[in-house]
Amino acid sequence: MFADNRFGYLDRVRYGLGYATTPIYWVADIPTRVSLWFDDVFVSRTDLLEENGILREELLVAQRELQLLESLASENSRLLSLNEATGGIQGEVLPAEIINLSPDPFSKRVLVNKGSVDNVFLGQPVLDANGLMGQIDEVLPFTSWALLITDPLHLTPVEVNRNGERALARGSRVTANELELEFVTQTQDMQAGDRLVSSGMGQVYPKNYPVAEIISVYTDPGLGFATVRARPLAQIASTRHVMLVFQTGKDQLDDTTPRTEELVSDELIPSQGSEEPSQIKTESIEP
Repeated sequence: MFADNRFGYLDRVRYGLGYATTPIYWVADIPTRVSLWFDDVFVSRTDLLEENGILREELLVAQRELQLLESLASENSRLLSLNEATGGIQGEVLPAEIINLSPDPFSKRVLVNKGSVDNVFLGQPVLDANGLMGQIDEVLPFTSWALLITDPLHLTPVEVNRNGERALARGSRVTANELELEFVTQTQDMQAGDRLVSSGMGQVYPKNYPVAEIISVYTDPGLGFATVRARPLAQIASTRHVMLVFQTGKDQLDDTTPRTEELVSDELIPSQGSEEPSQIKTESIEP
């Protein structure tokens, strides 16, 4: 043992004995390896099923959070656009949110979450980040109804941004979410693609605020007026956040002030068809 420890005389003997006993160790390890194989096949399958169930739940939670983040990002983008749009408006603005739609299929109105306690008043302009939406026509303590510019009973004084040609934009009676320009003579210079802005006539809506874009102009020598169709720039069907404008230099309407629907008379706006001018909610302005 001393000589082997000092000079390694038995290294080759140990190597040969280890080589000869290898099969014995391999045969002796068979039960252990078989047991581990059964554990991997059966126990691991159960663990995988449980793990898959946990991962599936975590995936559902992650997908929900992702959808929430996408919704928040989209809402933040709309709010940022709304905030940027307030820079070009004279006077104070009150942010509001659309919380309901009118149940009447023939009335295009929306319910906003601001009312008389927030100093909302009749005739107050309602805007979104892209353009004019309408005006308040019913005020409740904590909510208010706004009449949209696409309602057939609503008239908006507008002008062509390119040349200043004036007209009245009414909600289309035929096509939803479109406007018709009334009392446009055959000689007025209006073209498809022209942008319409609020004229400021009647001092109800802010001047030069985007309203719509002309999509078609049809003239017929046999008719007294041209047929002009326009598409609102405001995202009326999708937006939820709006602005209520408090214009400087203009007092809010009180109970003794004529409402917007009372400002239209036969002398100001010629009647067409069977509609009565007194039913029209608009500004008092002749195109």
